[in-house]
Amino acid sequence: MKNSDSVEIDDLVAPLVSFRRDLHANPELGYQEHRTAKKIEEALRELGLEVHTGIGGTGIVASLKVGNSPRTIGLRADMDALPIHEETGLPYASRNPGVFHGCGHDGHVAMLLGAARYLARTRRFDGTVHFIFQPAEEGQGGARAMIEDGLFERFPCDRVFAFHNWPDLPAGTVSTRPGPIMAAADKFEIVVEGRGAHAAMPHKTPDAILAASDLVTQLNSLVSRRIPPMSTAVLSVTRIEGGSSHNVLPAAVRVVGTVRTFDIEVQDRIEEALRQVAEGVALASGTRIAVNYDRYYPATINSSDAAEAALAAAAGFARTELAPQPAFTSEDFGFILQACEGAYIWLGQGRGGDEVPLHHPQYDFNDEVLATGIRLHAALVERHLGCA
Repeated sequence: MKNSDSVEIDDLVAPLVSFRRDLHANPELGYQEHRTAKKIEEALRELGLEVHTGIGGTGIVASLKVGNSPRTIGLRADMDALPIHEETGLPYASRNPGVFHGCGHDGHVAMLLGAARYLARTRRFDGTVHFIFQPAEEGQGGARAMIEDGLFERFPCDRVFAFHNWPDLPAGTVSTRPGPIMAAADKFEIVVEGRGAHAAMPHKTPDAILAASDLVTQLNSLVSRRIPPMSTAVLSVTRIEGGSSHNVLPAAVRVVGTVRTFDIEVQDRIEEALRQVAEGVALASGTRIAVNYDRYYPATINSSDAAEAALAAAAGFARTELAPQPAFTSEDFGFILQACEGAYIWLGQGRGGDEVPLHHPQYDFNDEVLATGIRLHAALVERHLGCA
């Protein structure tokens, strides 16, 4: 981009910092982003864009058409917060107890709004941009809700892009990769039922705690013993619940956890093995075991061409990096990439110290990367729609 572009983008940053910090102070959980959506809508209408609200719940799509080309591109930002109590002590800390922008979605919204302002002003492209503000990314499938509400039928896109701030990378670094970049996320809940009894008379009931302990041990061997060594997966048991007294064997124990994979065949294999292990433990222990297995987010799989285009678009103003491996965290942008070609990108925001990770009570989005995010959005549009 030209030097004049840098001046224009830098001029946008100061009001966006205020906007971002206002969102940070007033966070809202998934599908409850009514104030957030209203402020985004007002900002978009001030730009004269065509704005559509209520998509997939609280989702918003604004469109900007320049010229006569039928080409289209989508840019997506998530806008929900997390159910975490903030511990930053910042002057703009959350005013909603137990709700917190601990993943930087406030920054994502600000960068996409900045790009809309910049592109509406410069208009150096030929085609249509759809600015997609998505609700409920944090485990509630807002992307799927928008798709089911006709997102791509109403706003067709040749390609769609999204990016996420990434504390592990230096501020301003742009990184992505072809193929898998974020894992599929499955969750399982297993209920082990005995009958319950006095702890002094364990022979009178199948021992649900003992069976659950055996189950956990076997589950932790699934990846190493049921998955080919060249494949990649993670299975973690994250919660065990059962019992209320030192002298009572509980009637039921609940075992909860997550599975992360990148390949659907590996995903199938783990679910099948998990169910087999549960059946075997039930038979051996005399308990009844029920398995609820939920594949709630698919893997985020980038198009090779879109990933390469993203790195090329960023090369003129940022340090670019081909990500050497995907992350085991998940992202419901995976639903969007199942419906439309595109790429998911990591935008470094590390300050060069001991970085606070995402989803930590002391996390805060780094406002210093707002300008880089605006440039990246704009470069993706201008490259795809004819103004490289």
